[in-house]
Amino acid sequence: MGSSASHAAAPPPPAYGAPPPFAAADAAAAAPPPKPHEEAAAEEKVDYLNLPCPVPYEEIQREAFMALKADTFEGMRFDFTKMISPHFALSHSVNMGSVEVPAQGNDVIKIPTSNYEFGANFINEKMMLMGRISHEGRENIRVKFDLTEKLSVKINAQLTSEPHYSQGMFNFDYKGKDFRTQIQLGNNAFYGANYIQSVTKNLSLGTEAFWLGQQRKSGVGVVARYDTKKWVATGQIATTGMVALSYVQKVSEKVSLASDFMYNQMTKDVTASFGYDYILRQCRLRGKLDTNGVISALLEERLTPGVTFQLSAEIDHWKKDYKFGFGMAVGE
Repeated sequence: MGSSASHAAAPPPPAYGAPPPFAAADAAAAAPPPKPHEEAAAEEKVDYLNLPCPVPYEEIQREAFMALKADTFEGMRFDFTKMISPHFALSHSVNMGSVEVPAQGNDVIKIPTSNYEFGANFINEKMMLMGRISHEGRENIRVKFDLTEKLSVKINAQLTSEPHYSQGMFNFDYKGKDFRTQIQLGNNAFYGANYIQSVTKNLSLGTEAFWLGQQRKSGVGVVARYDTKKWVATGQIATTGMVALSYVQKVSEKVSLASDFMYNQMTKDVTASFGYDYILRQCRLRGKLDTNGVISALLEERLTPGVTFQLSAEIDHWKKDYKFGFGMAVGE
């Protein structure tokens, strides 16, 4: 290597009148800085005819929900899923724990309970069918069917043998280029509609309205969501007296910190929560702390491919109540 470099031909001398090698850099450094209006003009302009499609209206707080609304439980839980074909699967779920019943004061009364559910799922490119039935006869049904690339129909139903406890909801979702809209029809004469529009590349605004005919109640709400690569902020206000704010800071690809604030004008309840979502190589840890004195955490550890161990804990300092649970999820 040294001999080849030493015998390499020397570069030709610069042409007559050519500037020295660093003349361009020196000239740029000596040039006056651009004026503020010139910097703004140099920035990339927003193409309002090519904005991204916003998230669905009901999912504007999905990043905050992942950390603050973890599926904590009490007792023992076991879930088993068997793939029959690439599109069809069967599932079995067993839960053993306790449920709280209303009591006077801050006393907590728990009754032992157990539940078994059998489920069947069918999912392909255009349709999703999910059904579960418990040993007590309760049925949960979820259906999603894509009529076109932009229009889809969703059905959520819960059927029970107890009178007036069955529920059903039909959703018609339309996904535009830079907006989404939804029409909802449900039992008890429920009618609702919402619309969300991308205003800029990061900001989306939306509104909703609903009418509950059986109870003679109506409401209107507005939402705002600002999403960047580092953080997500949302706000929601409704005429029912509910105010909800959330903020998620994406520390890294695996760590997120979240907080939310909720105010109910009708009941004068104010709640603030702070949580985290930490994804490791073999596990996921989520937890939160709120102003009601509740601390909760959920650990999901992947033991082997298809086998996940779950550990759940929740402590309510004000009610002097605690919940502890462990579970196992097995899927083929």
